[in-house]
Amino acid sequence: MAKARALDRRRKSIRSIRKITRTMELISRASFSRAMGRALAVTGYTRRITALVRHLVRSGLEIRSPFLQPREQTRTAILLMLTANRGFCGGYNASVFRLGHARWMAWTKEVPDPQLEVSGKRGISALRFRKIRPHLAFTHLQDKPKFAEVEVLANRYLDAFAAGRLDRLDVVYTKFESLSRQYAAVETLLPFTALDGQEPENGPGTEIPYEFLPSAEDILDEIVPTCFKARLFKCFLDAAVSEQVARMLAMKAATENADAMIDRLTMTYNRARQGQITSELLEVVGGAEALNQ
Repeated sequence: MAKARALDRRRKSIRSIRKITRTMELISRASFSRAMGRALAVTGYTRRITALVRHLVRSGLEIRSPFLQPREQTRTAILLMLTANRGFCGGYNASVFRLGHARWMAWTKEVPDPQLEVSGKRGISALRFRKIRPHLAFTHLQDKPKFAEVEVLANRYLDAFAAGRLDRLDVVYTKFESLSRQYAAVETLLPFTALDGQEPENGPGTEIPYEFLPSAEDILDEIVPTCFKARLFKCFLDAAVSEQVARMLAMKAATENADAMIDRLTMTYNRARQGQITSELLEVVGGAEALNQ
């Protein structure tokens, strides 16, 4: 009887865990729908404004914007790592941290003054475990980042880059392409020389004439910082929606594993209970026969 009771207690415990994982799956599914809507809306805007800046760069104008000028030597660089504040999302945090850690170790050997900034409690804990102290850590950007919060970071990076205190900014995050494809990526946001390696949306070799009012310099001074802010905000949104996808899939797998374990335990419990009942019947029959003799 003790074995059957132990199996029943274990089955009840797994059922309780299954309720938790199933609830977390449903919550992640709802959060994913909202996050994906925001990410898709920003993706279209970011793609168009980035293409506009790219066209302006290739239009033959004399570019004077400091954000479009490559630095001869990278002396100060910031690596921004975007992780989650919570776990239960599979290998989401581990993949971002592996890529970010590799880039950081390379920078410590190549860049004279590298700086590491991390968003998310999981990234902070992983760095603390490896005895790496980030220059700046923050956890206020949850799975629903707001543009106003990201704009504060963007303005700090833009001011530092314009003043010459920053030569390069790389962001390590999980890029979202579709429900079935998310991957850790490193993107260089400052300077904007990374745009030169991409083709315009209208095809290679396409020249688009522009008329500038009031002037090209005024437009570039306004549109380039706006483009940077949009791209940085998209990185945060991609990270948020990828986190929800990873947690949704992880909790779904945990729920399915719990169902399989419950089925196996139920079968084992029924066999153990049947054996105990058979043993008790044999004892009763044996006792009755002993009384009749």
